[in-house]
Amino acid sequence: MALYPTYPLGTDRLSLRPFTRGDVDAVYGYRRLEAVARYLFDVPLSREECAVAVQQRISQTGLTEVNDKIILAVELNQTGTLIGEVSLIWRSIEARQGEVGWIFDPLYQGHGYATEAANIMLDLAFGPGDMHRVSARCAVRNEPSWRLMERLGMRREAHFREHAIFKGAWDEEFIYAILWQEWHKSRQPGQTTSK
Repeated sequence: MALYPTYPLGTDRLSLRPFTRGDVDAVYGYRRLEAVARYLFDVPLSREECAVAVQQRISQTGLTEVNDKIILAVELNQTGTLIGEVSLIWRSIEARQGEVGWIFDPLYQGHGYATEAANIMLDLAFGPGDMHRVSARCAVRNEPSWRLMERLGMRREAHFREHAIFKGAWDEEFIYAILWQEWHKSRQPGQTTSK
């Protein structure tokens, strides 16, 4: 089953939309920061590298095959400011598995925006995406990210110790996941996911 959502997706505070060429400066604003790159496979990006990344993201708006990605810009409705990005990757068609991720400008962290945006991606994955299980991963040292996974109702499934060399040192990684039935239960009246 292919997934091609109608955009934008959103809440009262946020719009999740496909990237455009006009987003390069906003993306460069946070992807150039060491604080952002610290837990990513990338180093801080130049403006030219951000332009290439945005160009790739422009077409990443649907899922057809394994490892296809939906990567969306997260924009504040009130100001139109691009504050980050969220992703949904199709990891297995047969087993109906996906993976979510996020990158946010540090200026906008601590306001619940990442939780809201990630919840929209889970709703997409488990609703029209008909996924059975969605996972997320982060470095053990990236406490804000794994705390976000817990706010989303995900459970820690793995702690990989010194499993890979990452930026010249041994890496430790957490894997979190949530199943369709857990997501569905959290969407029932009287059940809430923390924001």
